[in-house]
Amino acid sequence: MSLPSEVDIAIIGAGAAGLGAARALENSGLSLIVLEARDRVGGRGHTIMAAPDILFDVGCGWLHSADQNSFVQIAKQLNFEIDKTRPPWREQGFDAVFPPKERLDFIQALDDFYDRAEEAAKSGRDSAASACLEPGNRWNPMIDAISTYVNGCELDQVSISDMEAYQDSEINWRIRRGYGALMAAYGAPCPLALNTQVTLIDHSGPRVGIETSRGTLSAAKVIVTVPTNLIADESIRFYPALPAKVDAARGLPLGLADKVTLALDQPDALPRDGNLRGATMRTAMGGYHLRPFGQACIEGFFGGHFAQELENAGDGALAAQAIDEIVALLGSDYRRRLKPLAESRWAHDPFARGSYSHALPGHAGARAVLAAPVDGRLFFAGEATSPNFFSTAHGARDSGERAAREVVAEIATR
Repeated sequence: MSLPSEVDIAIIGAGAAGLGAARALENSGLSLIVLEARDRVGGRGHTIMAAPDILFDVGCGWLHSADQNSFVQIAKQLNFEIDKTRPPWREQGFDAVFPPKERLDFIQALDDFYDRAEEAAKSGRDSAASACLEPGNRWNPMIDAISTYVNGCELDQVSISDMEAYQDSEINWRIRRGYGALMAAYGAPCPLALNTQVTLIDHSGPRVGIETSRGTLSAAKVIVTVPTNLIADESIRFYPALPAKVDAARGLPLGLADKVTLALDQPDALPRDGNLRGATMRTAMGGYHLRPFGQACIEGFFGGHFAQELENAGDGALAAQAIDEIVALLGSDYRRRLKPLAESRWAHDPFARGSYSHALPGHAGARAVLAAPVDGRLFFAGEATSPNFFSTAHGARDSGERAAREVVAEIATR
């Protein structure tokens, strides 16, 4: 759509948070526009057809804490089928690859780590989650690998207080047509300006001026929903400057979790919705979801420093690493049976620069700082502002709805 010269409310970013804010305001009687730098909605939620019969969520794919997840009801309203198959993360279909006794030993070490972290968080003194690893435990590198998938980074970069604030009911479902596809349908009614990159938010005057790649506009209120790395890097600048927001964003960097999907020849030889992980004793390793939804593919997951190294190696590096690891686990026959289809490279996405936020040790309080409104005119949302559901799409969506309520309450007091 064309860019209006002025609106009551401008929402910056059409990810889950921006869409949540826009949908919450759609019957408010206020004029609004959602400004999105990409040519699509969804932000870090994006579904593609990697092959004619293989759907791939390039970004978020799981309805985490599904019994509390606001996208579950949205999916039902929009007639998106929900798949309630249990995630295979703690299972393993190949005893020769990861013997049951070893697997149970690893799971026990992982659970013990989380128990120690929970106890440490009760002290009220924040520290790096790596302090809760048992010294010398042989499973520590693999526990760190799990952190790279869950937090997008290694445990030495994770705040214990923040990790324990995260709420997880351990009920995880999926959207058969894709989480990104659900977000696109959810955002369809929103007034959108795509391919519109915001560079400056000028709140020095009576109205807020917004400079974009397609011109300028003004708004009475602005809801900022962009990822923390863009605020931390000052890709979007504020005038006057907001150093407290920039500092908060820098304490909540985006970790990196990347995904790859590989077409699988002769899929019936592998279990549907199976899990594959080797007892590698390495942090630099992938995890594999076999035949998600029964599709003829394998999804691979890489996180933290290792994902960054693979991204930096260029297109195709994640797929090549995944194939090498699967061949090492299942045999050389898989070299010819696997074909790269698609992979994410979120650190190299200029409008994300990472996957999802984690609080650095000592910075758990930054989420509340980032979420706080400024001067009754600037409001902030996004997964990083969620106190308990950060790093999730529903946490982002709910934060957008929260920011919309703050805007309406502010207008009502005038």
